[in-house]
Amino acid sequence: MTALYYTVFLVYTLALIYITIYCLLQFHLLYYYQKERFSRNGQAQPIPAPADHWPFVTVQLPIYNELYVAERLIDNILQFDYPKDRFEVHVLDDSTDETVEITRRKVAQYQALGFQIEHITREKRTGFKAGALKEAMPRARGEFIAIFDADFLPRADFLRVTLPYFSDPQVGVVQTRWEHINEDYSLITRLQALHLNVHFTIEQQGRQAGRCMLQFNGTAGVWRRKTIDDAGGWEADTLTEDLDLSIRAQLKGWKIRYLENIGSPAELPAEMNGLKSQQFRWMKGGAETARKMLPTIWRSQLNFRQKVHATGQLAASSIFIFIFLAGLFSVPLLFIQPKLNISMGFFTYFLVGWLAIIAIYYVANVQAEMHRPNRLRQLLKFLLLFPLFLALSMGLSLHNTIAVIQGYLGRKSPFVRTPKFDIKGVTDSFRKQQYLASNLSWTTIFEGLLTLYFLIAVIIGWYMANTTFLIFHSLLVCGYGTIVYYSIRHLRPKS
Repeated sequence: MTALYYTVFLVYTLALIYITIYCLLQFHLLYYYQKERFSRNGQAQPIPAPADHWPFVTVQLPIYNELYVAERLIDNILQFDYPKDRFEVHVLDDSTDETVEITRRKVAQYQALGFQIEHITREKRTGFKAGALKEAMPRARGEFIAIFDADFLPRADFLRVTLPYFSDPQVGVVQTRWEHINEDYSLITRLQALHLNVHFTIEQQGRQAGRCMLQFNGTAGVWRRKTIDDAGGWEADTLTEDLDLSIRAQLKGWKIRYLENIGSPAELPAEMNGLKSQQFRWMKGGAETARKMLPTIWRSQLNFRQKVHATGQLAASSIFIFIFLAGLFSVPLLFIQPKLNISMGFFTYFLVGWLAIIAIYYVANVQAEMHRPNRLRQLLKFLLLFPLFLALSMGLSLHNTIAVIQGYLGRKSPFVRTPKFDIKGVTDSFRKQQYLASNLSWTTIFEGLLTLYFLIAVIIGWYMANTTFLIFHSLLVCGYGTIVYYSIRHLRPKS
């Protein structure tokens, strides 16, 4: 029995060690970010080429069953203040519903106005988004390829402000920062924005400042056509084709230029089941890409520091496995703690990881330049939302752990896109609309059981006057309970 006790303790400790190492790697990116932030004031911007030398650009819009936002997307793209004879738009429409007719009519409307726009369909959705992008490449005439998902609304000057960065012949990709048009719609969208702000400040800008590998985020960016071809083109063997191609391009010597100062507005998932499908795709795809590319990275000419950060980037989704294990094994540890000849003060050393994460999220959501006009408001919002964000992240750990394990095991699944409903303000609604999930998943049922599991742990811990895990278990109850509540509430209503 003693061996079992120490096994529980060991698993829990190993989970905390992994989480702490992950947090410290992120803190290292924060160091690069802050160092670069204080030295980039007055940095020269590239000088745009004369108007008669602007390059020809192909804008690709991969869509699939986007009934509510397809028209909005096309209207927005055709507002680019770039010469009509210098860009073309390819609507890569894999839809199987009314979206096909909506986009066909919209494309015909703009063709009549003299725009170079095509509606491209396929008989089979082979390879999903990556397959659509790959099949459309022979029809693209552009020296540069701009890509936007259906939920994005780039500003009119997007091409004019991004293309000058390709004056550096080594730059193969220019990626812009995602903004959130419906951030204040609900608690779910606010917490997503809190997390995404970290990626689009500390992670992307920090990696750029530290000369580490970056990534194209699948949308709101521009590729040099030559870079795509040189890196081997789009491949559909992972769910994160954007991350996969990004790694292959950089290993070929191309650079990704990230522009934190240029934002591209987009719609966040407004309902829980859509958010979970997005998380599943991102987490599983990240694991698939890690399985595929990590051996190549460690055989490459990158230095050791770059390899470590590339590993941290590709294995980032694995953090949820260890969050899940830490939660699961903390409950039996509550009972066997008195039987172990180990001081629980030992775990205070791992607080350094939590302090690092607090600092990272504070800088990204309060101090970053994009928050300058209203930092006091952002500080108050951060103090309120950050504990809830921790709880929600813990609540997603079972769902994301399943995705990551499937990715590492090589189990294939279709590309399930995240539905969008043209949600902009608090008065908009997604209720009674198509694309909502209609059935309760087994994962949600197990999340409900875990809510009860940790609630019992809170009650027993309080009864035993053992408060070691009280805050941790309370956050887990809140996180799993919130996931279950919204997963059920956001199912499609019965007609």
